[in-house]
Amino acid sequence: MAKIVYSLSGEGSGHSSRSREMITHLLKKGHTVKVASYDRGYRNLKDDFDVLEIEGFSIVSEDNKVSVGKTFLQNFTSIFDRYESINELKQKYFKEFKPDCVITDFEPMAAYLANELDVPLMTIDNQHRMRYMDFSYPLEWKADALFIENLIRVMIPRPCISLVTTFYFGKKRNDRTFLFPPILRQAVLDQKPANGGYILVYATSEFKTLIDHIKTYKREKFIVYGFNIDKIEKNLIYKSFSREGFLNDLAGCRAVVATAGFTLMTESFYLGKPVLALPMKGQFEQVLNGLMLDDLKYGRSSLELKREDISAFLYDIPEYSDNLKSYDRKGNYAIKEMLDLMLANDCQLLNSFNEKRRTIFHVEEK
Repeated sequence: MAKIVYSLSGEGSGHSSRSREMITHLLKKGHTVKVASYDRGYRNLKDDFDVLEIEGFSIVSEDNKVSVGKTFLQNFTSIFDRYESINELKQKYFKEFKPDCVITDFEPMAAYLANELDVPLMTIDNQHRMRYMDFSYPLEWKADALFIENLIRVMIPRPCISLVTTFYFGKKRNDRTFLFPPILRQAVLDQKPANGGYILVYATSEFKTLIDHIKTYKREKFIVYGFNIDKIEKNLIYKSFSREGFLNDLAGCRAVVATAGFTLMTESFYLGKPVLALPMKGQFEQVLNGLMLDDLKYGRSSLELKREDISAFLYDIPEYSDNLKSYDRKGNYAIKEMLDLMLANDCQLLNSFNEKRRTIFHVEEK
């Protein structure tokens, strides 16, 4: 059995949701797993696994836009803490634990230490779609696509294997990348979807424009999460967040309106729910999710949040629902089988990919 360092981004809840499924699987297989994360990743996993809290990168947004200044300021002020954190991670999880491999869900500290100490590095995330998979996009997004590709290269340098989750399958750019359907929580897989007639909305309290628009659709019923209040305001029912309550409302809704985050979108698709995606400006991954959504006709993307986009989405919900009948609902077994294969026989296959990656590093960096 392998000794594994599993690190994950703490930004949002998608990384921890995906990682929980994979870590639980690894432990059931008899592997020893040390987890490292921050923010929501740490809070969501600390009660169930052996988790070291580290410093991490966070994004500040306002009215569905990334605030570059506040994001820089928040992360710049924690530079000293980050230096201390990486030293603690190196001592406890690398020098003392001596892992056989590192698995990361878009967390850079463990990735850099894996490179420094020549420990095989595997990625399990959806971000590497934008580095290792071909996809089409309008020319106006070319600079953003190149920027995010290089950002991923800097964040997670030289992985020997990438297990990439995606709902849109493009051509792979190398033979060490493997594409899989999104990893879903068991609670989602167990749901029995129904159509309760209402629209589920998930938005932050800073996103005032959306609320102003949906109030005008008086014939529609909206259940709204993200404002941390419980009240009824005409056709809007506000609810405080609870995992069970939100998932039940997701399974029972007619459609979803939310930002274009990967996790909620793919959970919605699995349950057959069309999505009106509102990509966060400044996050190309969300823009890409919206473009893929439009291409597959599982819903509609609205970067500027125009009222006519909401009207068109509501009108086309039956068509989107019909398209989602053919969505891949095979669950998590394929990616788990690949993970088991990589770790079998003292990580034999993973080590072979690591050796191959080492030999080509000086010639080609992808």
